[in-house]
Amino acid sequence: MVLYEHLPIYKASYDLTLQLFHSIKKFPKEFKYTLGEQIKKDSLILISSIYKANVLKDKRKESLQECRAYIESIKVLIRISKDLHIFSLEKFITISQSIETISKQLIGWEKSEK
Repeated sequence: MVLYEHLPIYKASYDLTLQLFHSIKKFPKEFKYTLGEQIKKDSLILISSIYKANVLKDKRKESLQECRAYIESIKVLIRISKDLHIFSLEKFITISQSIETISKQLIGWEKSEK
């Protein structure tokens, strides 16, 4: 078993979470405690799910599905933030690229489990 800190998907998710937390500090008050908090919560659960998928071999499939659900949720929330003009196009692209990297790694992990 690889330590979760050394997994590329864990590192990418951790970096995404830090990026999101820093960005949400700049959200307008109107959205900081609703949309912003949901994004932060989902990103933290994503990291936790990656840890579980690595450690709990008997529940890996469920944990990977949970990861998939939370990355999709984050993707939708980021899109809403962009459409509400909270995120600039540049910030949206940067975050979307990070999400895409994590999604590709999840797909690879899921394929390797089959």
